[in-house]
Amino acid sequence: MTDPRDPIRTAATSMGFDVCRFASASEPWSAGERLAHFVEAGRHGDMGWMETTLARRSHPTAMWDGARTAIVLGLNYGPGHDPLPEMADPGAGYISVYARGDDYHEVIKGRLKTLAGQVAARTGQDVKVFVDTAPLMEKPLAQRAGLGWQGKHTNLLSRDQGNWLFLGVILSAAEIAPDEAETEHCGSCTACLDVCPTQAFPAPFQLDARRCLSYLTIEFAGPWPVEFRTATGNRIYGCDDCLAVCPWNKFASQAHEVRVKAREALVSPRLADLAALDDKAFRALFSKSPVKRIGRDRFVRNVLYAIGNSGDADLIPSVERLLGDQAPVVRGAAVWALSRLAQVEDFARWRERALRGEQDPTVAEEWARLDWQTP
Repeated sequence: MTDPRDPIRTAATSMGFDVCRFASASEPWSAGERLAHFVEAGRHGDMGWMETTLARRSHPTAMWDGARTAIVLGLNYGPGHDPLPEMADPGAGYISVYARGDDYHEVIKGRLKTLAGQVAARTGQDVKVFVDTAPLMEKPLAQRAGLGWQGKHTNLLSRDQGNWLFLGVILSAAEIAPDEAETEHCGSCTACLDVCPTQAFPAPFQLDARRCLSYLTIEFAGPWPVEFRTATGNRIYGCDDCLAVCPWNKFASQAHEVRVKAREALVSPRLADLAALDDKAFRALFSKSPVKRIGRDRFVRNVLYAIGNSGDADLIPSVERLLGDQAPVVRGAAVWALSRLAQVEDFARWRERALRGEQDPTVAEEWARLDWQTP
């Protein structure tokens, strides 16, 4: 007798997915309780949507009570090399590996819809498609389906793909036999916890997003706490440290999907060029990229923090131009970067002039707070 999962796997492979596995979407799990503890502790930071959708996120059936089976798809985006040495160039910005190609949501969504249509036709049951855009906890489902496990860094980790795997999910009202779940294989290794530049892991398998550079560079809209500005180094969008150091990456392979491979312009871009971006140039550079969604102002804020960490006084003109930027968050970041690069006398003159004319209280506070004892 033919396994009803086989034609679905074959179709998924033909569409470019690297893995396709099945899990129950209706059986009880503990993931919802763990998420509730995460939110109750305030570790979600400013991501208020996690709190408002908490009940719906608690279990797949809390969002769709008809869900019976989860078909979990994985697409490899492996870089084929260790990306961390790229951070050795202080004049260049570091963009997370996942964001160097086209937005994975767009790469996967169309294929998922096509596959879901085939599943619906085969089973005669309703389906719903998810690519990290709805209150569905994909990583626990992926572990239940056997794609990998949530490592000590809380990200999905695969024995075959390492850390480099995009996820998509099809929920079906059909009852389809599940695959065997994956168990945890981190052992005594703490490489991901030890490498974190901001100590964002209060314990193994726990994350405090408020300390995470991925959260700060992408989700957080305001001026950063000062302690994290120096810790970011030249990371300007996301952070790969805990992913890249994992020993399981030795089994990972380079991505075969052209659209998720890195664009040359997004590998070690020069900070001076990025600081000069206006909104139009920002949108052009990051067309079809996930970076585009954070907007020019938040991105240039990140760039200025990296410039402040560069130690390169030749970048002062790039910073000066942004002291009068229309966005307060950019002006404030420029103040901080200038305090890190300028000579004492020059900074004092800029500060005196600014405090006489600065109207935005956040930026004025930035000027007033900074001195040469506490930059």
